[in-house]
Amino acid sequence: MRFIVSTSTLLKQLQAVNGASSNSTVLPILDNFLFELKDGTLTISATDLQTSMTTSLPVESKEDGKIAIPSKILMETLKTLPDQPITFSIDDQTFAIGINADNGRYKLSGENGEDFPKISVIENASSVHLPASILSEAINKTLFAVSNDELRPAMTGVYCQLSPQHITFVATDAHKLARYRRKDTKSESVASFILPKKALVLLKTSLPVEDVNVSVEYNNTSAFFRFGNINLICRLIDERYPDYEAIIPQNNPNKLIIDRALFLNCLKRVVIFANKTTHQVRLKVTGNELNISSEDLDFANEAHERLSCQYEGTDIEIGFNAKFLIEMLNNLSGEEVAFEMSTPNRAGLLIPQTHDEGEEVLMLVMPVMLNTHAPLATN
Repeated sequence: MRFIVSTSTLLKQLQAVNGASSNSTVLPILDNFLFELKDGTLTISATDLQTSMTTSLPVESKEDGKIAIPSKILMETLKTLPDQPITFSIDDQTFAIGINADNGRYKLSGENGEDFPKISVIENASSVHLPASILSEAINKTLFAVSNDELRPAMTGVYCQLSPQHITFVATDAHKLARYRRKDTKSESVASFILPKKALVLLKTSLPVEDVNVSVEYNNTSAFFRFGNINLICRLIDERYPDYEAIIPQNNPNKLIIDRALFLNCLKRVVIFANKTTHQVRLKVTGNELNISSEDLDFANEAHERLSCQYEGTDIEIGFNAKFLIEMLNNLSGEEVAFEMSTPNRAGLLIPQTHDEGEEVLMLVMPVMLNTHAPLATN
């Protein structure tokens, strides 16, 4: 088996699918790329058995065949070679691989391509089409809120709800929640499934900048994403997602509107002086003034800042983990955000004041119990 390909073209395709491979000690072949050559097209696959990615590119060849090539050594070699045509020569009996470049020859050992796990095919699938820009935005707005707690597997992915009215993406770790909804993108049928974090990270990095349509096929066990020459298939998380709607407070009479960047930078400064375990900050709203304070009694550290805001409601004093607020504000867009609250022991909602037409973004953060001693003195 022999073919000629450009180093830069090949490297770009390998980088697109490399994240799906696995450093498995149980199945070492998962640390390889599968190269399948047929009719002048090279198809490259990588998998960890849960998530698989394939891509294809035209090459110069008159032969067919398949070989598993060690991913690390191949990518490290290509990264250091200048852009040039290189020739791959594969011995079909020994699986020895020769790579000829302008000024060098390299040899490495491959494995039988027949031993590479078969990339699964989705059967009895339903489908929906999403613009790449919307899918990318949905991932960006929710992925940060996914839980890392393996004891709650349902929360380790993003919950996707499809309906004729809208498409909704939700992530939560029980401390914070992000919901991204599009009313301008719909599905003919009603469905819901949980997409694993790894697959979404891979999608996020490989989705094209240009706004192409992404085909999403799904059944009870898997989801299949297709765009350009990239295919990604992943096993869905087979768990029941918690009833997230039940924890979103509907009646929030206290509404604070504030400059997002100003609020974010203030929190970044104040949290430096907070307890390193709880990251607790105290928000006290009086009239149109927001006081943000923190303290670390172990080191006698404290910080206090005052910001102007628009506020409707009764005066309130409430505690939050500043790290969660910072994450949310970093993942929101627009100049101003509304912070809606009801009582100090109920969740607060962060909602951007400006957004795309057809888009709804909501982020929820649970409060923390404030210390019972007297708060810091104001300026």
